[in-house]
Amino acid sequence: MSNDGFEFQNTDDLRTDEFYLQLVKTVNAQPEIEWVPAYVFHLCLPDDTVIGKCDLRVGFNDKIYYDGNIGYRIDRPYRGHHYALKACQLLFKLARRHHMHDVYITCTPDNDASARTIELAGGKYLETARIPEDNEMYLEGKRQVKIYRVDL
Repeated sequence: MSNDGFEFQNTDDLRTDEFYLQLVKTVNAQPEIEWVPAYVFHLCLPDDTVIGKCDLRVGFNDKIYYDGNIGYRIDRPYRGHHYALKACQLLFKLARRHHMHDVYITCTPDNDASARTIELAGGKYLETARIPEDNEMYLEGKRQVKIYRVDL
């Protein structure tokens, strides 16, 4: 699929012995609302059980600084196995295919588990920033975000 010169990559190799990333959809860039192209995945066990989701947003703009390039959520029964960390490592591989040299990952200040995951993934803490009022996260009630950068 093409998107103004952007080419979505094959993602069939985004797997480990423990789980794999199943592509759910790709999302084209929407510059008018500052959306960059994105991949959305389910995290699946080898028996195809869905245990969470993750996404990679490719590129950088002011919105990505607060939202991050990578998002993830592991369903409660499957937490504690470092699936989010391992999913990030697979997403780093995909980000490198898009010639990204770093990615931003963010979390709310009260999400210690996510902050630890980001740090284990190599994230360098940059700051805790106020979320702009026009950002969707602000509209959801979030006011601050911890911002990390991972050098790829």
